[in-house]
Formats: sequence, structure tokens, C-alpha cells
Amino acid sequence: MSTKTPEAVNGLIRSIRSIAVVGFSPKKNRPSNMVGKYLIDTGFTVFPVNPGSNEIYGQICYPDLKSIPEPVDIVNIFRRSEDVLPFVVDAIAIGAKAIWMQQGIVNEAAAQLAEKAGLQVVMDRCIKIDHTNMMAS
Repeated sequence: MSTKTPEAVNGLIRSIRSIAVVGFSPKKNRPSNMVGKYLIDTGFTVFPVNPGSNEIYGQICYPDLKSIPEPVDIVNIFRRSEDVLPFVVDAIAIGAKAIWMQQGIVNEAAAQLAEKAGLQVVMDRCIKIDHTNMMAS
């Protein structure tokens, strides 16, 4: 179930409440921090995933996806393209509904694996930009 059209992306965003942000940095100048903070501020349940941090913006930080004790709708990935596959495998294992690879991140093999498992896939897009554009329209 590839999510390539703006309508499909907007539909996905409207359907979710919880987002695991893989690679959520505690450093305020990092894109993952700006996007993660935006998602928290707009009312999403955000699960930071970063083994090097205990807490970010008052949210418990998890070392990996399998440590999150609640259901996750979208796994939003801020990792290099070549490092995405293990997170997709874990996203499938925890029953996530979608994989979102941030702007500049493309991994076709990981996307195919996720789609075969029934997850929606968004690649090379920024969830903050797409959410902002959706809210403005």
C-alpha cells in the first residue's frame, strides 16, 4: 500500500495518533528534534526512539521500537537510508500501520518489505511539512 499521492499522505496523517520517531535527537538544531517537537506540540502521541537519551521534551525515550509499551501507528525514521531495514523489521514486529522515511531517506528494499507486510510506506517526505500543508488547506 504505497502512499505516494498528496491525498493518500493526508489520509494517512489524518488516520494516526501515535508516532515513534526513530533517531529523535535531543539537540534542538537537528531536523529530528524540530519535527519531533512539532508533532508533540500538534497533539500527536510521540515516542522518541534513541538509545542515547532517557527523555526528550518530557517524553520517555526508548532504546528501540520493541521497547515501546503502547501501539504505534507510524514509525517515522531519521536514519541513513542504508540503516532503515532493521527499523522496518521491528515496525512490522510491533504491528505499526506505516513507515515514514523522512526527506532524503529512500530504501526500496525496506519499503517493499513493509508493503508486503501490509504497512503503508512514505519515503523522502517530511511529515512536518506534509502535516503543515494539510492543516493549511
